[in-house]
Amino acid sequence: MDLEDTLLMMPGPVTVTPRVLRAMSKPMINHRSAEFAGIYTDCREILSSVFQTKNDIFVLSGSGTAGMEAAVGSLAGSGDKVIAIENGKFGERFKDIAAIYSEVVPVVFDWGLPIDLEIVKEKLEEGAKAITLVHNETSAGILNPAAEIGKLAKKHDALFIMDGVTSLGGDDVKVDEWGIDVAIVGSQKCLAAPPGLSIVSVSEKAFEVMKDVTKRPYYNDLLAYKKSGDKPKPETPYTPAISLFYALQEALHIVKEEGMEARIKRHNVLSEAIRAAVSELNIEMFPQLNEYSQYSNTVSAMKAPAGVNGEDIKNDMKARGVIIAGGQERLKGKIFRIGCMGNVTGRDVLSTIQQLEIVLNKRGYIDRLGAGTEAAARILDRA
Repeated sequence: MDLEDTLLMMPGPVTVTPRVLRAMSKPMINHRSAEFAGIYTDCREILSSVFQTKNDIFVLSGSGTAGMEAAVGSLAGSGDKVIAIENGKFGERFKDIAAIYSEVVPVVFDWGLPIDLEIVKEKLEEGAKAITLVHNETSAGILNPAAEIGKLAKKHDALFIMDGVTSLGGDDVKVDEWGIDVAIVGSQKCLAAPPGLSIVSVSEKAFEVMKDVTKRPYYNDLLAYKKSGDKPKPETPYTPAISLFYALQEALHIVKEEGMEARIKRHNVLSEAIRAAVSELNIEMFPQLNEYSQYSNTVSAMKAPAGVNGEDIKNDMKARGVIIAGGQERLKGKIFRIGCMGNVTGRDVLSTIQQLEIVLNKRGYIDRLGAGTEAAARILDRA
């Protein structure tokens, strides 16, 4: 397989532009220098508009999971109750991380089912220091109701920790308006930078609570990041992945040039085109929705059609040069997923649907080609 000709249509890592790749080739610099401080400051300023926040923002050398652990570990200690909402793989991960640092109160729904806000409300009424939510649950392709969870958290005086790893930069996320105390994004998702960085925004309320947590993480201590970030020449507490900071800065310049409103609209249109195509092919979306949930706008999860294994679809697509994702763990073989994160174009979506139709035709599920592609094209032409 020629990697340079492979189309990445999975929920991260995403294709990185030549501009970003070139930026990574810059020489090393002193991470305590004015040059690095300038890069860090530039990134944080652009990220403020992505997060829609006035809160402090920090960049950690580590994937999105590092950001999740930094949030929970910095805010919760032994004896603290943390409500962890799960309706997919990454909600489960948040729950597992919370269990290491605190007394976890799991609120678990079957993967792909919507969150029942009444159950969440009941748990909050029993008291909790914090509540965790995965906004965009990519394992199931469902967008969870962050704004509503934020209102409930505020009403019951619980800190709101949100995994926005796959929504920030590609969908509308209003950190301040929704009352999110800690929000997390991964570099390799909608921001379209290489893997290896996580970015967190932290509220003043969260900082005040952290001061009373006696056993915070060492490497991912968010108070340490604040101390270093507040210096006249902002820096990170430990040696950062400098090449990845170069890449992030360039990727964020691309985000700024496109504009967040246009970027969010593009992601919405592309995901709508994918949904229109699979509907035309009689393929059912996997997540079940209620009035508060939506289909994800950065990854579409579909049920594998009758008589076809989702892993076979994934592997057949790979053989044709398009990388999509299958189901994780209990969903393996039952679903397949198509991402449209980062700098994906309408042409990328059409190419993906064309190849999917060929795969389904060869598998005997459809008897003619073109219907899905035409349905997607109609959405893209209308945008």
